[in-house]
Amino acid sequence: MQTDQVLSLLQDVAAEVIQPRFRALADGEVMEKNPGDLVTVADREAEVAITAALRSAYPDALLVGEEAVAADASILAAASGAEHWFTIDPVDGTKNFVHGSPDHAVMVAELRGREVVRSWIWQPEHHLAYVAERGAGAFCGDRRLPVVPRNADRPLGRTSRRKLVGTAFGHLPPLELTWVSCGIDYPKLAENACEYLLYRNAMPWDHAPGQLLVSETGGQLSYSDGTAYDPTSTQGPLLAAGSSAVADRVRSAMSVASTTKDTSSTP
Repeated sequence: MQTDQVLSLLQDVAAEVIQPRFRALADGEVMEKNPGDLVTVADREAEVAITAALRSAYPDALLVGEEAVAADASILAAASGAEHWFTIDPVDGTKNFVHGSPDHAVMVAELRGREVVRSWIWQPEHHLAYVAERGAGAFCGDRRLPVVPRNADRPLGRTSRRKLVGTAFGHLPPLELTWVSCGIDYPKLAENACEYLLYRNAMPWDHAPGQLLVSETGGQLSYSDGTAYDPTSTQGPLLAAGSSAVADRVRSAMSVASTTKDTSSTP
């Protein structure tokens, strides 16, 4: 499928099964996969529709959908050996969606081995489409997203870990809350609304689409030891930074803060 065809697929599925239920979910259309982990009929129906279209176009590719993995964890395990695969997040930011917030998105990433080669983020209520291709740049609609200077001295960071909100690593500004949807967070980072994002977990459907968007605008995803993001791994914490200088600054501040805390707690 051409890049614009995949985007049209996400937009059509959102228009058919997601948007009609926004702020109109009926009783019984919201469930819990695990305590506090919500899923709706929109998530499930959207994933089925997207999966069917991609399977028709790419019968030999592995399709790693969030809801499919919830039912069968072996699908995610197979990604480590897959040559060609896709991640599918039918409604990223399900809690936002359930609570009537427009901050949710539909996301897909295409990977060759451990490299993300194309990604799509559609924000149906904001009417914004973010698309990236490896080596060809990142776009919001027809507008190419530029590489912009980042404040590596005092970078502004956001985290989805609510207990870390307000935490200041060294002399860095206190962490603020993200938009609580990777499909909103990563475009905000790419658009320079903040300098870095800090996540605890790293499920591929959450982070693979944003990884390419950020890397094509001069940023990077890495772990606390500086190694590059691996979409086949779910380890954390994960640091998404708008530039390598920002990543180095944040890792250094976090390391000093951790050492100081360990030292201060030693008898």
